[in-house]
Amino acid sequence: MKRILSAIGPAIIVAAVVLGPGSILTSSKVGAQEGLAGIPIIVAASFLMMSMVILSTRLGAACEHSLCTELAERLGRPFSVLIGVILFLLVAIFQSSNNLAVIGGLEPLFGEEPLSTPVRIAVLGGVNLTIVGFLYLLRNIYSSVENLMKLLIAVMVAAFLTNLVVVLTHDRGYEPVASGSPRDWLAILGLIGTTFSVGGAFYQAYLVREKGWGIDDVRRGTIDSVLSISILGGITCIVLLTAWRVFHGNPDQPALKSVGDVALVLEPSFGPKARIIFACGILAGAISSFLGNALIGGTVLSDSLGLGSRLENRWPLHLTFLALLSGFAVAAASLTQEGSTVHLITFAQALTVVGLPAIAAALVYLGTRPDLRQKGHIPGLLIGLTTLGLIVSCGLATLTVNKVVAKITVPAVTSQEGTSHAESVEESEALESVPDDAPQDE
Repeated sequence: MKRILSAIGPAIIVAAVVLGPGSILTSSKVGAQEGLAGIPIIVAASFLMMSMVILSTRLGAACEHSLCTELAERLGRPFSVLIGVILFLLVAIFQSSNNLAVIGGLEPLFGEEPLSTPVRIAVLGGVNLTIVGFLYLLRNIYSSVENLMKLLIAVMVAAFLTNLVVVLTHDRGYEPVASGSPRDWLAILGLIGTTFSVGGAFYQAYLVREKGWGIDDVRRGTIDSVLSISILGGITCIVLLTAWRVFHGNPDQPALKSVGDVALVLEPSFGPKARIIFACGILAGAISSFLGNALIGGTVLSDSLGLGSRLENRWPLHLTFLALLSGFAVAAASLTQEGSTVHLITFAQALTVVGLPAIAAALVYLGTRPDLRQKGHIPGLLIGLTTLGLIVSCGLATLTVNKVVAKITVPAVTSQEGTSHAESVEESEALESVPDDAPQDE
């Protein structure tokens, strides 16, 4: 057991990054709306994620250089830069949601009243400055990040498991009724996407090099990948089961629009302790994803540009700082302005069409190179599973964008003549204000 636990390393960072506020919110929504039907989805997505992380681990140990440098030498620098830029843009855009999730995790700890906008921005500024100082002042960044992620994962396990025990041992307080609302495919697709993270798997190879693992550590890396991704899937299932027990079949089911809502709605039935415990788990997930997400974008972009791939280099840290700054700026703007962020979300989802399949294809390409495959002891079964993951990423990206576009696009009104542009804009804004779980005819 001691040897197995000591094998947990790089992949626990990937698991902590993936298990962020998006995963917590989507698993809660699926549990509330679909019930236990979400469990096999999590299991399948975790299995695909596990195979992709194992492949990335073996590539990190087998490659002479980092992944983007290998891609630059084999396919040319432009393809390498494409991968780095796409991943950085995705990270920078979605880093804003991590900023807002920090607020979502903090607010339930201070009661039901939301914090004022200046306080929210000040808190986010303080968190970002702390992370920047953490990056630039610590000498052994990798070791510190690994230990921090293990701690945050432990907090999440303790918080969410405690909550599950509490809700299972208490009466629901209502008689479950059949749900008449349409199936939320966007939430289901989000559940797959937040568990099967191709970008996180790609970064695993960089973490293996930071850890100093080589070919002799391939078996150890496989154990690390299996255990860490199993923890990821297990926590996601725990959150889903909690939401299933509390919300599924509830005739007065509340709208779960943010991670903070999930914590707040626990209090009426299970008391303030359940709310506070769940909020602690949300906060741990937000912080772990907050730091790791920025590191992925900064490190991979730096490597793709030929500026270095190790955290001991300056450029990965500088570009990580740029990712943090971008996320904070977008989050602060969304807090101070009441405008819709729908165009930003659309742009981010559109990037996934090219981004996720391209990143998955890069991993499969390197995994099928004869020299790397032989050196990294990459079996055919693993290649088959990761190829399946590539196909799933293509389908997932396309379906997600289609669902998002369908959700935010107002159909053209052809039965009425003389509809002005201003009226169309008003209709669009009205549609954007409809909750995600509202009936389709609204």
